[in-house]
Amino acid sequence: MMASKHDIVKDLLDIKAVQIKTEGYFTWTSGLKSPIYCDNRLTMSYPAVRRKIAKAFAEKIKELGVKPDVIAGCATAGIPHAAWLAEELDLPMVYVRSKPKAHGKGNQIEGAVSAGQKAIVIEDLISTGGSSIESAKALQAEGVEVIQVMAIFTYGLDKAKNNFAEAGLDYSTISGFDQLIDLLVDEGEITTADKEKLLDWRSQL
Repeated sequence: MMASKHDIVKDLLDIKAVQIKTEGYFTWTSGLKSPIYCDNRLTMSYPAVRRKIAKAFAEKIKELGVKPDVIAGCATAGIPHAAWLAEELDLPMVYVRSKPKAHGKGNQIEGAVSAGQKAIVIEDLISTGGSSIESAKALQAEGVEVIQVMAIFTYGLDKAKNNFAEAGLDYSTISGFDQLIDLLVDEGEITTADKEKLLDWRSQL
């Protein structure tokens, strides 16, 4: 049985892969002040959590009703999860660099893919969707059909929805900002007023 989105979110909170501040916001690399900090790389260090994530991805793929030929990880944080998922499903795996290698063969896709194959793209986090969309486009340029982009967590930004729609790509995640703040309210960690403040922050992005 698939772990619920609340289960995965609770795991992310417990290992501090996701953190929330209602005051004194985090500063993202872009300079943006944010109440949420997400580092899903931490999941690599927790076998029970990463297994749960792989099984959740596998269940989502099963629900799609289309069997992929290959699992593609986005460099770098999507790579380990793509590997664990590919192992779970006994499928080939590749990974996609953010840009072609500057030396050797100049590969952007590492591993074997061929035109006509169907792929699921795995990313750790979707903010605006930029990096995973670029990975999907690199696969499409090789004649690979991208069934869907999947990620562990999403901020649920309208910008991501618009970017994926513009690229003609489908995407889904196994947890997200909405489940996170609902869980925090349920557990008494934040108030409903805090929840509204957090939703208001997101709506302004």
